[in-house]
Amino acid sequence: MGNPKEIDTILAEARRTWSQKTLADLLEVDVKTVSRWETGKVQPPAMVGLAIRQLMQKRKADTPAPIRNPAPAEGQSFRFIDLFAGIGGIRLGFERQGGACVFTSEWNTWSQKTYSANFGDDHEINGDITKIHERNVPDHDVLLAGFPCQPFSIAGVSKKNSLGRAHGFACETQGTLFFDVARIIAEKKPKAFLLENVKNLVSHDKGRTFDVILRTLRDELGYTVQAKVIDARRFVPQHRERIVIVGFREDVGFDFNAVDLPPAEDGPRLASILHPENGSEAPEAPFTEGATARVAAKYTLTDNLWRYLQDYAAKHKAAGNGFGFGLVGPGDVARTLSARYHKDGSEILVSRGKDKNPRRLTPRECARLMGFPDDWKIPVSDTQAYRQFGNAVAVPVFEAVARAMVPGILSLIEAEAGMPRVFTA
Repeated sequence: MGNPKEIDTILAEARRTWSQKTLADLLEVDVKTVSRWETGKVQPPAMVGLAIRQLMQKRKADTPAPIRNPAPAEGQSFRFIDLFAGIGGIRLGFERQGGACVFTSEWNTWSQKTYSANFGDDHEINGDITKIHERNVPDHDVLLAGFPCQPFSIAGVSKKNSLGRAHGFACETQGTLFFDVARIIAEKKPKAFLLENVKNLVSHDKGRTFDVILRTLRDELGYTVQAKVIDARRFVPQHRERIVIVGFREDVGFDFNAVDLPPAEDGPRLASILHPENGSEAPEAPFTEGATARVAAKYTLTDNLWRYLQDYAAKHKAAGNGFGFGLVGPGDVARTLSARYHKDGSEILVSRGKDKNPRRLTPRECARLMGFPDDWKIPVSDTQAYRQFGNAVAVPVFEAVARAMVPGILSLIEAEAGMPRVFTA
């Protein structure tokens, strides 16, 4: 392994497996030393080639058997994985743009039931992602994740900084679910990723959480990253602001300006998702009933609950607070549907006219409010359905982002296959 060309070859192979920093740590050298070897400024010693070879042999021996990748069906042009999948809203958006899902992780058993009912059994739904080794995740082109928002501990980082030691995401994000996203990206090096979270991620923990995430994705993992808060009101009759983070392994020119976002003022109104109750749609028990498919009586608020909500709102109004129920009609745009909707439905109450108690949305209306199709199966109780849709994403938002990402994804797939890179608008 003393031949310089052989050493350069094995070094290049190692760099396809590890980042400069990781390789430097494994070889117990400085990152700048690895950089000088790669640029040719310094010739690596003969022992470096032997050491790298041993490291790669050990890695191969330690690697668990990978999950087999299902073959994409006709019309599917890229592979993606679906982490913190919920009921599959992000997956649905990317499938509509030609993606094939090859791996799913979702820990909630009720969400798994809905996910399986709608996507079938093309592959197993894995549970807790923290229990799955990153090497046992199948290769993929795109990683999708709607990970929960958690604060990062600064204790370990501060200690290392005081000692003058470098730290990486493994230290800074350990113990959070974002760490599991990062470790999979570091291992599998997908061509792109899309992460979704609540708007407040930007200000969470005084901005520190978002800063750590961006630094990890850009500086530690080496991706070009952009983020944008998008209000789903552009596509569905609901104010629902979520931050979308998109990253590419190489700069392919992706820009959120390329995402087709209709003007918010031109967005649909609630009439587009409410049951018409005039016989123009077939009854769907237990949500609607009778020849006119009227909304089932159980969704109308009881006298006691309606009185409580009115008194609660009046109390807070008198105190100068903004708390209260959200009463809407067919021409309105609703507040954000939340996972607590099953408790009293107070954030979105549909008016039934003067002197009548309002009603909750039915689970089918919630599905429509989130942009799911009318053939979406709801195999769980109303309580679980409300929780699932309240935690879901607005599907049309992610279909629009996927559409803008696809040219960059395909260009990297073509480049990897040795084909010319072609960028399209």
